Amino acid sequence: MRTRVAIIGAGPAGLLLGHLLQRAGIDSVILEDCTQAHVEARIRAGVLEQGTVDLLEQAGVAARLRQQGMVHHGIELRFDGQRHHIDLSGLTGGRAITVYGQHEVVRDLIAARQACGAPLLFEVSRVALHGLDSQSPSVSFDHGGQRQVLACDFIAGCDGSHGVSRQAVRPGALQVFERTYPFAWLGILARAAPAAHELVYAGHARGFALFSMRSPEITRLYLQCRPDEDLAGWSDRRIWDELHARLETGDGWRLNEGPVLQKGITPMRSLVTEPMQHGRLFLAGDAAHIVPPTGAKGMNLAVADVRNLAHALAMHYQHGRDDLLAGYSSACLARVWRAEHFSWWMTSLLHRFDDHTPFMARLQHAELAYVCASQAASRMLAENYVGLPFAPLPA
Repeated sequence: MRTRVAIIGAGPAGLLLGHLLQRAGIDSVILEDCTQAHVEARIRAGVLEQGTVDLLEQAGVAARLRQQGMVHHGIELRFDGQRHHIDLSGLTGGRAITVYGQHEVVRDLIAARQACGAPLLFEVSRVALHGLDSQSPSVSFDHGGQRQVLACDFIAGCDGSHGVSRQAVRPGALQVFERTYPFAWLGILARAAPAAHELVYAGHARGFALFSMRSPEITRLYLQCRPDEDLAGWSDRRIWDELHARLETGDGWRLNEGPVLQKGITPMRSLVTEPMQHGRLFLAGDAAHIVPPTGAKGMNLAVADVRNLAHALAMHYQHGRDDLLAGYSSACLARVWRAEHFSWWMTSLLHRFDDHTPFMARLQHAELAYVCASQAASRMLAENYVGLPFAPLPA
């Protein structure tokens, strides 16, 4: 087998990269170890920045997003039993977020790739990367009961933080910056009509809580919990009681309850890999960086990465330019670290830490009050939450 770009991973990063390359006339093969059904059913974050929505529109894969995506022009911060609205659009010149599940984006991109007949192989195993420092890298893998070798010009590692791509780089060539948080999120999907039209971030003495939604019929909710929390100890009734306690306000607002369709524990960590490339391997999305979900940046950073990588590859093949490939990491990392800081800041603003003394609680409360009272502070939150505009792509 032979292709120009071998893409490891059929998540949003790998699928969008393949789609952008296809539109630029650059062939690629996408390899994924899971089944198509599993990939399309993975429930992840669903808050799309303005720039992400615009790029999906430009790429021609936003038809269902336009029909089903829920555009939000603000978010709500809650503390002291009171609600505080942050006018995202009013503070950012009309920019907004769109709630549209990551698995829906994945389905749209899979459908687009299969419609054009470009190679997308599911259920591959024993994937190994070779020749990263050479001019002729390759990927070996098992598929359909046979061992195969895919020769290529470049490899895009889009296979997440536990994938084979980053591990294939020789020790010491990459530096990893990492922080693990002393808490996790207990998340549920419930068949219940959302009780609010915007996302709600709540700081509470019992811990953080987040109200979100996936559709007009499905509510997504999270509770701060211990990282070693035993899910078996959380009955549906206990979860709803805790959500009511942390989210409800003094004006009578209440959650809508319904059958819990899914529950799970999400660990919280930050991770950045520098550089995001080695030889002919380029890392994108979770393979290169992880953010705590508080800032809703994970998939949006992946989209920003592959926007840069697809353009750099197009300039290589169409104009013989290699400077953009050489500068891929630096082009991505400025945005990555800004998103890491914002996600850390949002996390620190709203969660209870192990050393949460009365002094630290007062400082946190003062910060929340300032963000809600100061237009400058609200604008900082809004600009980062809707996503800073993409840097222009070099001509």
